[in-house]
Amino acid sequence: MSRIAPIDLVGLGLLGVRTRKARAALSALGIALGIATLVVVTGIPASGRQALDRELSALGTNRLQAAPVPDRDPPVVLPAASVDMVSRIGPVTIASAVADFGRTVARSDRTGPGDFNALAVLAAKTNLLRAVNGTVRTGRFLDDAMSRFPTVVLGSVAAVRLGFAGLDPGRPAPQVSISGRWFTVIGILDPVPLAPDIDRSVLIGWDAAGRWLRFDGHPTRIYVQTTDDQVEAVGAVLAATVDPQHPGNVLVSRPSDALTAKRAVQRTFGALFLGLAGIALLVGGIGVANTMYISVLERRREIGLRRALGANRGQVRIQFLTESIVLSVLGGAAGILGGVLATAAYCAVQDWPMVVPARSTAGGLAGALVVGVLAGVYPAIRAARLHPAEALTSV
Repeated sequence: MSRIAPIDLVGLGLLGVRTRKARAALSALGIALGIATLVVVTGIPASGRQALDRELSALGTNRLQAAPVPDRDPPVVLPAASVDMVSRIGPVTIASAVADFGRTVARSDRTGPGDFNALAVLAAKTNLLRAVNGTVRTGRFLDDAMSRFPTVVLGSVAAVRLGFAGLDPGRPAPQVSISGRWFTVIGILDPVPLAPDIDRSVLIGWDAAGRWLRFDGHPTRIYVQTTDDQVEAVGAVLAATVDPQHPGNVLVSRPSDALTAKRAVQRTFGALFLGLAGIALLVGGIGVANTMYISVLERRREIGLRRALGANRGQVRIQFLTESIVLSVLGGAAGILGGVLATAAYCAVQDWPMVVPARSTAGGLAGALVVGVLAGVYPAIRAARLHPAEALTSV
């Protein structure tokens, strides 16, 4: 029995690739297209989903609100310690609050009592902007220092109604009158889509409201930020945390419709694009199998000569199986490179963050290897079963 070293068997397997370069390239191209499709149909949706997550996160998919149930007699009052209690819930990352304590604001202390501008005066925690994704258009927001002084920040609508287009750093800061007391305007906010009531409000520091306007410290709306996967869990315990004695007096907002849409998009993307990737790999595998089958038919004399010189069936099988695996792996590597480049180009055009899941590249190489084995099994077995005399006499 002929004995061939494993390294020589690998060399024999590569012989068909080296001697038939054009055919090998076309065969590998089929696998490359399949793997590139796998990378593209996982990378582009992942990148698009990342961009979509950013947009949906801006809609407050990971945020909840708690407020007193309206139209109760007497009115519901939330405990003063409720914000601190909410912040101690494990998945909660931010807990902030505002409080409407019944004050009015005017541009001048000469304004008559009946001159109603429909603006609310709210005591606000210093972390309010982070809780509602708010931004400052000009000036600054309340911090630990400024929240103790008679200073205010205006919502976008409140600034327009009070006649402030902006703040000029080179000029003295303007003032507004709240219940007959002057407060300095230190900032104006951009519109806040998550909390439009803040746009029509004048925000005062929590401590300053208690010191200058006799605020009692009871919040009227609590803003909670958590993670998407814990929104329902936090919502289930939020009312009891805000008011343990009377949880029925607390109205908790349910997760936004954007969260439901986000999860539906993720499920749809996953099922659709995995199906497309599977079809692409199947097409590439059929191409390799067809090429290997034709190669066996064309190389019958070579097979017969090797059998006549002492090669056994196992060696012939390994030769053709190795060739099939090499073709598939080369195609898989080229496909991964092409898929990554195509994904990068598409994301650059769409201005998306590029995301190529590591499992798609690893799965691409593994898939190419599996396809090579499966595509080469039958042709290799057929080649090994050829009788030497029959193979040598074939045309």
